[in-house]
Amino acid sequence: MVGVPAVSHILPSIEIMRELVARGHRVTYANDPAVAGLITPTGAQLVPCTSVLPVADNNWPDDPIAAMELFLDDAVQALPQLRAVYEDDPADLYLYDIGAYAARALAESQRRPLLQLSPTFVGWEGYGEDVAAYLKQLPGATAYRAKFAAWLAGCGATTTDVDAFSGRPARSLATILRSMQPYADRVDADAVTFVGPCFDPAADAGEWTRPADADKVLLISFGSAYTRQPGFYRQCLAAFGDLPGWHVVLQIGTYTKAEELGAIPSNVEVLTWGPQRAILEQADAFVTHAGMGGCTEGLRAGVPMIAVPQAADQFMNADRLVELGVARRIDTADATAEALGAALHALVTDAEVARRSAELRAEALAAGGVPYAADLVEAMLV
Repeated sequence: MVGVPAVSHILPSIEIMRELVARGHRVTYANDPAVAGLITPTGAQLVPCTSVLPVADNNWPDDPIAAMELFLDDAVQALPQLRAVYEDDPADLYLYDIGAYAARALAESQRRPLLQLSPTFVGWEGYGEDVAAYLKQLPGATAYRAKFAAWLAGCGATTTDVDAFSGRPARSLATILRSMQPYADRVDADAVTFVGPCFDPAADAGEWTRPADADKVLLISFGSAYTRQPGFYRQCLAAFGDLPGWHVVLQIGTYTKAEELGAIPSNVEVLTWGPQRAILEQADAFVTHAGMGGCTEGLRAGVPMIAVPQAADQFMNADRLVELGVARRIDTADATAEALGAALHALVTDAEVARRSAELRAEALAAGGVPYAADLVEAMLV
């Protein structure tokens, strides 16, 4: 496995690594040493591959082309590191994250099979016209594509077209619900398999206990990268603090300090980082930034959501949750205490929301998850 050191890209597939190790396979995982704590407990061997992505300080550019170029630059410097390890000991199968371009270049240069693990939605028939064509028109896109093409021409990859290389791979496993996929009926079923959430909430069940006096539980979490939100958190405290019968878990991450929040109501539990899946399994509602990881965890738990998107695919994800009938979307500028409170009340008093949440939870449970994903990986090793 070759990945990037973003937690949201590692967690969706980490249990697949654990399962493959348990089945007796030798699994190496090339990633930055900073995330060794997530990888080594699975039994996979960490292959140190230093990354230059700005994950540690979350200093991502707002410009999409600049953000894409960061992944290209990371691949350029990662490929020699991978070659130093795998040139004389090539893998029988390379698994790779959607952001780990160097893995595809390495596998193609060695003529080895490869399988993408996607933690978010995948390309569909017409994707080039729907999304890629728009990106090509942005400032800096021409120079970026020329830089990418030059790298492909010299790195040993057999796929030298930029769109083909960075777009739809020959084979991919998507660790999301098919219901979250845009234009799912236009996705090539021979190339992509939706294996659903690949984690075991039961493994985290003992890490958080619902207070005995809590009639209902609300989790507020913006994941690991979008937690610099003191103003938003204060609005949440105003909306949900002292709300009768509700216990509120507010996960603030490492970029916001508790003292920035002001007075903390007695029904609010403030965490820097908590066992999100364990909390969601016992929660009644979820305020999320609508990252695909959070969406998948919320759907797997059958919990209605208030989606407050921040960047990237989160706006599409939030709209999809609304279309599925399990969420209300509130943009950050509109996320007042009044709006948040009204959205929560509307969600938890709507019988149709409860019905749809239960249906999507059932879909998640039936998707196959870790064992199915591992079976498909093993099928490519034959």
